Amino acid sequence: MHSYIVGGAVRDRLLGLPVQDRDWVVVGATPDELRALGYLPVGADFPVFLHPETKEEHALARTERKTAPGYHGFVFQASPEVTLEEDLQRRDLTINAIAEGADGSLIDPWGGQRDLAQKLLRHVSPAFAEDPVRILRVARFAARFTDFQVAPETKALMRVMVEAGEADALVPERVWRELSRGLMEAKPSRMFEVLRECGALERVLPEVARLFGVPQRADYHPEIDTGVHLMMVLDMAARLAAPLTVRYACLGHDLGKGTTPADVLPRHLGHEERSVELVRQMGERLRVDNACNALAEVTAREHGNVHRSGEFGAAAIVRLLERCDALRRPDRFAELLLACECDARGRLGLEGSAYPQRPRLLEALRLVQAVDSTAIAAAATERGKRGPDIGQAIHAARVDALRGLEPGVPR
Repeated sequence: MHSYIVGGAVRDRLLGLPVQDRDWVVVGATPDELRALGYLPVGADFPVFLHPETKEEHALARTERKTAPGYHGFVFQASPEVTLEEDLQRRDLTINAIAEGADGSLIDPWGGQRDLAQKLLRHVSPAFAEDPVRILRVARFAARFTDFQVAPETKALMRVMVEAGEADALVPERVWRELSRGLMEAKPSRMFEVLRECGALERVLPEVARLFGVPQRADYHPEIDTGVHLMMVLDMAARLAAPLTVRYACLGHDLGKGTTPADVLPRHLGHEERSVELVRQMGERLRVDNACNALAEVTAREHGNVHRSGEFGAAAIVRLLERCDALRRPDRFAELLLACECDARGRLGLEGSAYPQRPRLLEALRLVQAVDSTAIAAAATERGKRGPDIGQAIHAARVDALRGLEPGVPR
């Protein structure tokens, strides 16, 4: 029995990056032998165990055979006869198929160190084509390792996989898992670039794919192309260290522009409402979590109003806060403003521009939060007011609280 560190831990150490988690592969052992040594079984599909002391994952060396389309169509074989080289051969990319022995020696039968040096994302073997999730993984790695390129032969193989319908077999949970991780990488636009080049973007995210080539007014969007703008917005979100909720909201904020009738371009009247519906459909299809969905919908609906809020007076600002449920959900409102800033600065030549709407609206929320709505409601009740009249009294007090907020200028 021999254990080897494999995958990302070896790759990241060779790249001089922090190693977060270590995965191990065990050669020459059976499940019963590992259990006898105190390893805790946790694998549902194939033998994976937790080390009795470190709790790190140890998987038995295995091979896999494709039996049906899609992600689940595999038969795994794990036995003491499976060699380390056979286990590494089933992995996706050469840079993830390097093993490290107990003495620190590297086992690299598929040229991973060479491709690290050449900054290439290259598939290990033709078996890459058997798992469509690997298309998404390559795209995600391109977003993480921004100076790496996808090897030409790997690009070609990914296109063949898409044309064969493999991308259509991807299950929603895996698409969302890889998409959400890719959005959090250093340059998310590269993930979409790789998916678009191989044809997978149209299959897994058609709402996003149709944005490319759609023009916008150059006075608002010097980059003109709606898809290009979206990529700039996502990269701005990464630059501003936005959380996943904000990055997903950025992804969906302009989806409606892809359905604008050709005869009205480059204007996009009413795209906000169409974006809300498309965001809702995309979230349901991919089974996106509630926090991401909720922020994406309010961002799609209100980002134009947030951009224009520098021209709003007190009453219009209060209505905006109330529509966004800002008093009950101030954290989500703050994320909405960050998404809007990413949108405003994700434009050609405007990347370094200030976004005064964000501090101004945060200040407006602070002033409105200071209004004692409980006391106002109690006083109105004493005067015999009920229901809508009480709500109007609270609304009026909030408007009064913003009378001194100068248009377009943070206090």
